[in-house]
Amino acid sequence: MLCEHKKIKKLIIFFLIVNFFVLPRYFVVSAVNEVGGVLDAEIQNLQDEITAKQKKIEELKDKESQYQQQIRQKQGEQATLKNQITTLDDNINKTEVQLQSTQISIDKTALEIKKVNLEIQEKEEDILQKKEYLKSLLQLMAKNDDKSALEILFTNTSLSEFLDQVQYLKNLNGNMQTVLDQVKEIKIALEQQQENLAKKKQELEELKTRLDEQRAEINDQKINKQYVLDKTRQSEKEYQKLLNSAKAEQNAANDSIVAAEQAIRAKLLEQQGKNALVFNEGEFLWPVPKNVITAYFHDPDYPYRNVFEHPAIDIRAKQSTPIRAAASGYVAKAKDGGYGYSYIMIVHGDGLSTVYGHVSRIDVKADQFVTQGQVIGLSGGMPGTPGAGYLTTGSHLHFETRLNGIPVNPLNYLP
Repeated sequence: MLCEHKKIKKLIIFFLIVNFFVLPRYFVVSAVNEVGGVLDAEIQNLQDEITAKQKKIEELKDKESQYQQQIRQKQGEQATLKNQITTLDDNINKTEVQLQSTQISIDKTALEIKKVNLEIQEKEEDILQKKEYLKSLLQLMAKNDDKSALEILFTNTSLSEFLDQVQYLKNLNGNMQTVLDQVKEIKIALEQQQENLAKKKQELEELKTRLDEQRAEINDQKINKQYVLDKTRQSEKEYQKLLNSAKAEQNAANDSIVAAEQAIRAKLLEQQGKNALVFNEGEFLWPVPKNVITAYFHDPDYPYRNVFEHPAIDIRAKQSTPIRAAASGYVAKAKDGGYGYSYIMIVHGDGLSTVYGHVSRIDVKADQFVTQGQVIGLSGGMPGTPGAGYLTTGSHLHFETRLNGIPVNPLNYLP
């Protein structure tokens, strides 16, 4: 009879555990697993789409590289109208490929944002599941905690049963700590996913900006090509005349810049002594808003490299963007070339000077002192507009930095 009583008591304890622990957890886990399975499938589908987009981007990059090789090959050949038009066409095609790649990157990033959102949802569901699990554990522990240790001892017929129940309660506490640790880990992972989401959204906005810039660049390149065709009337003889005019213009500008710098430094030395110019604290600032650099210092991909080296960086800027002095100093030259090449030169301390080319409007004059950030004129660069010169590649600011009269890379001085 005593043995039968023990069996019934064990069965009652077993069903209590099922009621307060196993069954609630089973239903919660089943429901969450069903949701989690759907989310997993959606996440995998999105990943497959992302992988396909990435493959397409890589294919376009290969195509872009092919156009780049063709451009460099033509730049190494004789400077003829035919070669120049082919180079301009390849540049247009290359930019169109870049535009396609950017559009696909936008689509890919949108998919990645969707995927991260689903992963966040999945982790939130996982946290919910574990909360329900903890709730079940707490309910079961609360039921047992209502009894004192002495009561538990007397309700069990042997010390062995008492120790078993105490061990069971210890196991519940251990399970609770394990789940709490898991919740903390998931919460950390969730926060990381939310940071990733913010980064992806920022990346998406940057890609959209780049897309607009590339559209503008293609438009400028097409205008540039048409300008060359119109200016030369598709005649090789006229094209060679245009090249010679451009070379002469650049050489004259360089000679004038060197002479103007020497003259104003000598004048300042005579009037104010060695400390006439002290470079402003800090560094240069960007003369136009920091933007895409369309041509680098001595850029091997510069469209007119077979005509002359590029001693500057070209910063994309809309026509008539305000130009600001990169540092404080004296204006050494402010050349209004009409529809030819217009530029401004400023000398600074420490042997540095800056040149701002393709200027559509000049707001300063020679010998004038300007402070860092002061507006000195407006940018230009569109073919056939004031200040653009004979050969230009679209709206931008041509920005030179010189050290003791020798052009050096501006990017070494810009923040």
